Amino acid sequence: MPRASSIARAKADKSAGKAPTTQAGHFVRDEIEAVRKGEHGVRSAKQAIAIGLSEARRAGVDVPPKKGMTRTETRSAATKGAPRRASSESTAERSQAALKALKRESTAGASTKALSAQAKSAASKRTAADRSATARKAASTKGVAGRSEAARKAARTRAAKKESAR
Repeated sequence: MPRASSIARAKADKSAGKAPTTQAGHFVRDEIEAVRKGEHGVRSAKQAIAIGLSEARRAGVDVPPKKGMTRTETRSAATKGAPRRASSESTAERSQAALKALKRESTAGASTKALSAQAKSAASKRTAADRSATARKAASTKGVAGRSEAARKAARTRAAKKESAR
């Protein structure tokens, strides 16, 4: 169940005109924190992210589904307010079984190392032009002060790397 603060932050982001992925980031962060606290585990960082995105969709964030993943009916059923299909199992039984399965998993999927590896592998699958366009878009939304601070930080990083190479 998503926290009320995440829903409020997502609504604020939406009213500020931010992208759906930015709005969903609050839910993903909450999910990673839940795994780190030991509320349940995950098999991988990708699973933690998927659970967070699913919660965001159910909370009404307009996050597009991954292309080619599921049928249209299934996708629409995952959104807020969609009627659930009648099941032979009770929903309470099913949700308890899912939670029990997650509790058996490790919390290592939400570690800094696992999230870093996931981010790097996701970035490597994108083209250089795509990454460059995203960086340009990010730079344009920073504003003058933000760009200036980012430039200073980059200069510090370059200096530190140059110093460590000696």
